Amino acid sequence: MNIYKQIEAAIQTASHIVITAHKSADGDSVGSSLGLLHFIEKLGKKAVVCHPDKAPEFLNWLDTSPILLMEENAEKVTEEMQKADLIFCLDYNATNRIGPEMQALLEEATCQKIMIDHHLSPEDFATITVSEPATCSTSQLIIELIEQSGHIDLLDEKIGTPLYLGILTDTGSFRFNSVKPRTHGVLAKLLASGVQHHLVHERLSENNTESRLRLQGYAMSEKLEILYDSNVAIISLSKEELAKYNYKKGDTDNLANLILSIKGMKAAIVFTERDGIMKMSFRSKGEENPVNILAKEHFNGGGHANASGGMSDLTVTETLEKLKRLIPQYF
Repeated sequence: MNIYKQIEAAIQTASHIVITAHKSADGDSVGSSLGLLHFIEKLGKKAVVCHPDKAPEFLNWLDTSPILLMEENAEKVTEEMQKADLIFCLDYNATNRIGPEMQALLEEATCQKIMIDHHLSPEDFATITVSEPATCSTSQLIIELIEQSGHIDLLDEKIGTPLYLGILTDTGSFRFNSVKPRTHGVLAKLLASGVQHHLVHERLSENNTESRLRLQGYAMSEKLEILYDSNVAIISLSKEELAKYNYKKGDTDNLANLILSIKGMKAAIVFTERDGIMKMSFRSKGEENPVNILAKEHFNGGGHANASGGMSDLTVTETLEKLKRLIPQYF
């Protein structure tokens, strides 16, 4: 029995299934969660999706109503996780990635846990672990589950649309080197199932707000710093600057990729002051310019070689100065 058939068997025998994903929701965590939910429903079973926090506004065109949020309804999420006899852990490889409240519930749960993830160095906390760092997204792994468990005939537009979204967003619209021939084969199956890919692209690209564009314009014109000796670009935004432009979650998500598009740039770093800390996004080009090592060694983070996250408890100025000292050592 392959591992995906084992997962299907666990679904079929479970009576209370909960699907979880990481804090700071993104297209892949939301897409893989909803895709798996709808697949489980197609199998004739029920499941509940419990996330730590709300999805960014640019994903509002999706029907996210099935997702219970810890930040809004802690009592209900606690109840669901305590009743669970099967918990899916999607798009994260360590229990602390779901926030302290949900982490405690997950670690207290004695039921079967299934991790499906594509990040490096998974922790050993799940009963069944599917860890595929070479795969572009967790959403692609959900399609692998559907296909390799023998249920590709169940794939339809409702299941496929959030999964297409997850692949699209986690590959930078299919331009990252994580995209392999298999990815395009999976995309073909999604289109054949009825996914209207052009509508997903339109809804993502035509969902800007005036304040988001003004914030990004300000960041590019006033806050962009380029370290020409290293060919690395940095943008830093304080809480006051974010507030001035009515910041909403997701408003700065594309900034790192935008500045990385500058000719000759090896890496881009964007950090914003939120919740008393600096939230950091690292992006780079090519195998010779990994950013996950810098993020892991100095900013309590990590991730993929060309796309990582991190954090700093220093001030904006101190974080910026620290980056400028460290970058010449890595680039």
